[in-house]
Amino acid sequence: MRCIPFRYRDIKDEQKKLVEVLMINSQSGPGLLFPKGGWENDETVEEAAAREAIEEAGVRGDLVKLLGFYDFKSKQPEGMCRAAIFALHVKEELASWPEQSTRQRSWLTVPEAAERSRHPWMQEALVTGFSAWLENWSNGGGCVDRSER
Repeated sequence: MRCIPFRYRDIKDEQKKLVEVLMINSQSGPGLLFPKGGWENDETVEEAAAREAIEEAGVRGDLVKLLGFYDFKSKQPEGMCRAAIFALHVKEELASWPEQSTRQRSWLTVPEAAERSRHPWMQEALVTGFSAWLENWSNGGGCVDRSER
C-alpha cells in the first residue's frame, strides 16, 4: 500500500491554488518515496494506507481515490510486487509521529516530486495516475466540496 499525500496551497496575489505532494526520505539510499507499507490481517488496504501515512509521514487526511496498481521489483528474493496507490487529501500535519526520528517530510510540486522520486514506477504513478485524476477532480469531477480547497 502506498499513498500520495497532497494539499492545496494558496499562491500569493492569485486566485489559484498550487498542488503539492508530500514525500519522505528513503532510509536505504538516495531519492524520495511516498509513504508505504504492508497491511495487517484486521485492516483494509485503505486503512493500511492511511496508517502508513501517519506512521511514516505524520499526516492524516481523506483517502479520495484509488489511483491504480503498480508493479515493482522487490528487495526480497520473491521478485515482483504490486502496490495499490491512493490519493490522500491531507487535512492535518502532525507535530510528532512514530518515524519522525528517521524520516524527513518534503512538500513538492508534482514536477519536483517526479524528478526526485527514487523509482521510475513512482514517477509513472505520480505523472499518469495522480496528475490525470487530479485534473479531473479539480475541475469538478471529484466529490469533495470545492469550498474546502
